[in-house]
Amino acid sequence: MAPVDVLVAGGGGFIGGHLVADLLSQGLSVRSVDVKPQSEWYQVHPDAQNAVADLSLLDNALEHTEGARQVYMLAADMGGMGFIENNKALCMLTVLTSTHMLEAARKHEVERYFYSSSACVYAADKQTDTDITALKEADAYPAMPEDGYGWEKLFTERMCRHFEEDFGLTTRVARYHNVYGPEGTWTGGREKAPAAVCRKIATAAITGKHELEIWGDGEQTRSFMYIDDCVKGSQMILHGDSNVPVNLGSDELVSINQLVDIVEDIAGIKCERNYKLDAPQGVRGRNSDNTQIKETYGWAPSITLADGLAKTYAWVYDEVKRSIG
Repeated sequence: MAPVDVLVAGGGGFIGGHLVADLLSQGLSVRSVDVKPQSEWYQVHPDAQNAVADLSLLDNALEHTEGARQVYMLAADMGGMGFIENNKALCMLTVLTSTHMLEAARKHEVERYFYSSSACVYAADKQTDTDITALKEADAYPAMPEDGYGWEKLFTERMCRHFEEDFGLTTRVARYHNVYGPEGTWTGGREKAPAAVCRKIATAAITGKHELEIWGDGEQTRSFMYIDDCVKGSQMILHGDSNVPVNLGSDELVSINQLVDIVEDIAGIKCERNYKLDAPQGVRGRNSDNTQIKETYGWAPSITLADGLAKTYAWVYDEVKRSIG
């Protein structure tokens, strides 16, 4: 294959599509690879080398990593809490992609390798209260991550560490906290809370039926990072000097009810809330402690939830309107 500056594995995904766009805007040559047919990619950029391939197969990982100076490994079988809680084996099977991409990067002597881990690696017993103490990187141990998805992520973090120690592959790891924004999944069961809330309120605004379903009691808390901060932070971490896993997330903690409040304000409506208490809702509270990223990089995600949701809601509203016809 023709050499490229950057390979984005999972480039047909939500974060991957935005990352490819930003890398291309910098004049870099980019190879974007995803298992989905291109018709299902979130964004297709004609200026990139676009390929459909299953990177869980070692031969494919070797073929598509060849000639890449840097790798962003974003490929994973994942989704929102409903998907993660009901598809633990599928989430664990991502380990094939994770290990084969590391092996391919080692064989082809990739200069730098970025792995997108997740806040789901954190121990569940540290996330039992809505008024959560923000999670520091050290809180991943003793290990008790989200079952399925979180275990795969934590295992691959260790693989990255040992590939650097044993083989000299320069690896960087970011623990993503709830990334959202336009061009993301907004329906179908894999969407995360911001997109789901935007969809429900957009539907209410369009149909005039002002009611929505909330999973759980709505008091569970999270922080949500806008996609632009994710793309910027990922590149900063890839190029940085630290090989220690670092949080990449907003530290603006909100409850799901507060998230709904913000989107209602943006939409200019109020909805009757129906709480589905038996629905998947994940841990009780989760927030990002950004001390380490500030100390290491002098930066942390800063786009406010209100600003990010305004852009996301506008995009989701148009998608919903188009789908309703």
